[in-house]
Amino acid sequence: MNDDPTQDADDTTHLCEQQVLGLAIPALGALLAEPLFVLTDSAIVGHLGSAQLAGLGTAGAALNTLVNVCVFLAYNTTAQVSRLIGAGLRKQGLARGIDGLYLAAGIGLLLAVVGVLGAEPIVRWLGAGTQAAPYAATYLRISSVGLPGMLLVLAATGLLRGLRDMRTPLLVAAAAAVVNTLVNWILVYPCGLGIAGSAAGTAGVQTAMAGAYAYIVVRACRAEGISPWPDARAIRASLTANFALLVRTIGLRVYWLAAVWAAGRLGTDALAANTIAGNLWITLALALDALAIAAQALVGHELGAGRIGQTRRMVARMNRWGLWFGVITGIGLAALSPVLAGAFTSDPAVARLLTPVALVTAAFLPAAGVVFVLDGVLIGAGDAVFLAWASLACTAVFLGLLAILFAAHGDLTWLWVAVGVFTLARLACFWFRARGTAWVRVGAQAER
Repeated sequence: MNDDPTQDADDTTHLCEQQVLGLAIPALGALLAEPLFVLTDSAIVGHLGSAQLAGLGTAGAALNTLVNVCVFLAYNTTAQVSRLIGAGLRKQGLARGIDGLYLAAGIGLLLAVVGVLGAEPIVRWLGAGTQAAPYAATYLRISSVGLPGMLLVLAATGLLRGLRDMRTPLLVAAAAAVVNTLVNWILVYPCGLGIAGSAAGTAGVQTAMAGAYAYIVVRACRAEGISPWPDARAIRASLTANFALLVRTIGLRVYWLAAVWAAGRLGTDALAANTIAGNLWITLALALDALAIAAQALVGHELGAGRIGQTRRMVARMNRWGLWFGVITGIGLAALSPVLAGAFTSDPAVARLLTPVALVTAAFLPAAGVVFVLDGVLIGAGDAVFLAWASLACTAVFLGLLAILFAAHGDLTWLWVAVGVFTLARLACFWFRARGTAWVRVGAQAER
């Protein structure tokens, strides 16, 4: 173990100014490209009408839930692969990534069946009104066909991040975002398919992305002399070990679905405005997540190599970057808030609701920047059990705030204040955890 303070300080200076930016900048491009799929759908579908936009919001929340509960396919793969690489075990790291791809394909097929067969009851459960429900069911049913591809993209991206290859996901995601915009517009307007065309376009592009990643990974296996076939025992072990991270993600999705449900209770216009605000929040939050992605790969690598002092200094530096990144994006969103609505909707009622929500969102982005960094640090360290408990506790806080909101007859702006308080609760949990030592575990395998 190398824990010499002088050597660590020299290495960390180079790491923070070279490697972190070298990972975070392309990760930022890839993360911005991915939510452009949803923002493109919002901009295209939004001009069809508020009912279609509200339907997209409900279906999008359901679809994102089905996908994001499986985000461990990316996160845990990154952590496992980066640890093994840090310990000098490259072939074993690549093999674990292959197992993740097969696990993703199996889960994706199961979720596709759920989405196709259960579209109507799912959107009704989420509170879609009579006007929005048919559009929501149509979008969810068609988009669910692309779920296997979406999950394969998650797993493959996690593998490449663990190998500290951020360039390939950036190129694939950027190309897909451009193609998605063109295909969706053609299907929705010239072809006259409406919201169904938007769903079909997005599902098709995601499936094409999965095919591109599969080709890249198979080629890498051949170069390393590794079999591209899965290890069934490793897949079962991975699924079991990821349970805590799955619970963490479910807690976060419950909070987000509860917010969508609450917006639906406030009316169709409120749900439409919440759809736009939610997509903006996700886009900006994932932009902040670029540092978290770098943290996952680097923390796993450094702990795998046994460099504790370097890891702590790197975390402190990245927290500062996360804070300032949040400040900058918050100022930008606040400045653009008066003109944002026109890009997504022509309905004046929806536009009036959106402006104050955008300002509230901007106020909480600095806290979100630090939250995302620390979340990435703890994921990279394999601290999944703590993340699961923290997620459940913060979600409980948010649900309590929703009860107060409805009792006080609060509006959409106050709903987003509750979202901000949820972010602050996560910040408090992560900050106190990071100050301790329980998350610091070195070696090729993090203790479970």
